[in-house]
Parts: sequence; C-alpha cells; structure tokens
Amino acid sequence: MTYAVEANADGLIGPTHSYAGLSPGNLASSLNKGEASNPRAAVLQGLDKMKTLADLGLPQFVLPPHERPNIPFLRTLGFSGSNAQVLERAWKDAPSFAAAACSASPMWAANAATVTPSADAADGRVHFTPANLITNLHRSLEHQQTKRALDALFPDPERFAVHDALPSVAHLADEGAANHVRLCADHGSPGMNLFVYGREAFESWTGEFPARQTLEASLAVARRHGVDRWFFQRQSAEAINGGVFHNDVVCVGAKTCLFYHDSSFDHPDTVIDYLAGACEDLFELQPIKVSSADLPLADAISSYLFNSMLIQIPGEDRLTLICPTETRDNPRSHAVAQSLAASNGPIGQVRYVDVRQSMRNGGGPACLRLRVVLNEAELAATNPAMRLTDALHAELSAWANRWYRDELRPADLADPALLDESRSALDALTRILSLGGGFYPFQQA
Repeated sequence: MTYAVEANADGLIGPTHSYAGLSPGNLASSLNKGEASNPRAAVLQGLDKMKTLADLGLPQFVLPPHERPNIPFLRTLGFSGSNAQVLERAWKDAPSFAAAACSASPMWAANAATVTPSADAADGRVHFTPANLITNLHRSLEHQQTKRALDALFPDPERFAVHDALPSVAHLADEGAANHVRLCADHGSPGMNLFVYGREAFESWTGEFPARQTLEASLAVARRHGVDRWFFQRQSAEAINGGVFHNDVVCVGAKTCLFYHDSSFDHPDTVIDYLAGACEDLFELQPIKVSSADLPLADAISSYLFNSMLIQIPGEDRLTLICPTETRDNPRSHAVAQSLAASNGPIGQVRYVDVRQSMRNGGGPACLRLRVVLNEAELAATNPAMRLTDALHAELSAWANRWYRDELRPADLADPALLDESRSALDALTRILSLGGGFYPFQQA
C-alpha cells in the first residue's frame, strides 16, 4: 500500500453570489429566490471552512471563481457593443440567459469533476473529468474554465490526467463527484467506486424534477479513467422527486463507511448487501443507515446531514463528520448526529461549520469541495500557490473584504459596476494564486 491522503479543493465563492433560484429540484435555491445575499459573508464563510480543514491537518486547495457575469457567453447569443451594453441588452431581451451568465454556481466544487485516484486507475495517474452539467443552463457554462483551474492546480501530466468534459448532450448528462463515492480500506489502497445515476440515456423521464445524471455518463467516465472496481446504482425516484437533486444530499462515504438515508436507493438493504459482497476482497463495508422514521426525507434535505464532509483526521482512528450548523439546528438531524458520536461505529465525532450563505442556495459543506486522493509524490506535484496556508487565508480574506459587496439582490446583477468590480477582483486573484495573466477570458482580450 502507498501512503495517501484525501485532500480537498474548495470552490472560492465568487462576487456575484446571489439567490436567483436557477436550479429546479434544489428546494433551498427555489425557496430563497429573490432574497438579498451577502457575497462577502459567503466567501469568508467558505474560507473559514477551508481553514478548519487545513487546521485539522488535511491538504486544502483553492479553486478560483469563474468570470461572472459571463460576457463572452452573452456575446455568442448576438449581444454586442461595450460590455455594459451587452449586459444591459441581455437583461432586457433575454433575462433568463443573463441570469445564467451571472451565476456564481462554480463555488460548488463537488460538481467540478469526477476524480479517480492513481490507486484505482489503470495507468497509475490521478484522473479528472470536468462535469458538463448540462441539466441546468447556468452550470453548463462551467466546464471549460473548470478544466483550466484543474490544469493549474494539477500541472504535471506524468502524474495527472485532466480530461475534457463529456460531450454536452442529454444522453451524457454528468454532474461530477456529487454522484460518486469512493470506498477503501486506506486512501492509498485500491478502492470501490460507487457511481449513482438518476436515469438511463434513452429512457423517458417523467419525474417532477430532473434526474440529472445518466448511467451512460458514469460508465463513460469510469472507462476513460481506467477504473477497475466499480459499482453502479440507480438513485430512487422518490428521492429525486423529493428534492434530492444529487445523491450527496442523502449519502456520503469515506474509507469503509457508507452513511446513507434509506431513501437513497430503491430496496436499499439489497443494494447494500450487493455492495458489501463486491467489496469483500478489499475491505469489510461498514454501512450506517438512517431510517425515514428517525429522519424524514424532508428533514434530511433541509438539514443537509448527509451533505456533510466525512473525513479522516490524521492520527485519529475513527472518522469525523463535518456538518453545517443547520444540522445542529434541526432537532431530528441533531439527534442522529449525536447518536453517531455516541456510538462505537466508524464515525467518532461531529463538528459544525457555518456556511449559511451557501446553504440558502442549496449547497452544504460537501458541495463546496472536490475530494482528491493524493500520494506524497502527487501532493508534491500540485501548485503550491493554490494550497491554503494561514498566510493565504489571511490574504484571501483581505482580498474578499476589499472587493466583495455585503448585499446583493438579483436585480443588482445587471449593474455594470458589478462587472467591473468582479473583473478587478479576479484580476487581483490571479496574482495571489499565481494563475498567470491569461487565466480568465477577459484577461486574454
């Protein structure tokens, strides 16, 4: 076994963080549509959450926000003139497209890509496939810039393979690591990759909310990464129609532990039995099921108990669950969390972080991070300028306080001054993270 650690790469929340309600099926996003957001508080909450993980001894990296408003996208739709004119005309003639062009959704890095560690890949490299995210217009604009960010963070082609996204067609709808769980005895050992999908490519989906991930997309990612051990399972229609837009809303796993709600899959006990059998030559699966009687699906979604980070703190035998404060504030989910910590099971403690600005848009602690298992040589080959240290945390906090507004309403997204502020912020960020002068499209003009 090669020693390895699970690092986290979090999306840095962007200056246009707002509650525009762009994501059907994401109940929190819809519920808070039109309300005022606080981009400054959001990015500082995200940074503090990153520092919490770094202080626990886990490698923590920063993925930069994308350029928003996305003026190049609006120009492809025929809007012309100065940047301010493009923005004004788009909001007047095509407001839905304008709203999509302003979304700060790349902050949720769990959707940035699917990752395969070198221990599971046929060629011994770490593989990344950026998610095409075609189910929602605003998210479908992300994958090219996501690839640039991953190329910057993982620059060594001998150790890392950063692929293009899958073709942007409905048959290959891909939502990234939010529908993927890796289980293993140790991070550096071969693991079992659990891919969860909502529908098959050619079936007719009639649910109330979209089933975002196709089986065929998951298969394609597994094939291109050279994954040897995989397990494909369908998400329950009940969960999707209840507001579980990604499987990580009701299921999270780490090492040998799979922590899941009983609505995650149809016939969950049978699924777990099959999964345990598939894993038995690698490790003994430790499943923890939470029943609907103890935690109704609606409470699981509103509290985001399962959209928590399940991590191995260096030097500790049992896992730690990093939950949002909403989990603590919900009596039912708090009772479940307390029972975990009091048990003799694989989860030994629960910690809470404040990411309320993200939560109100439907993204918990797990949404904000991309998990990447790295051995020592791979960790040494990452871009050091993008790794969070105390000094970088302080510098980025000062940067956010300098450039971010403390209140933003959806109507403010049309303000040309916000475009100028955002570009100035991102221009400064490229210097802080050593990303180069042409990292963003506006820097290439």
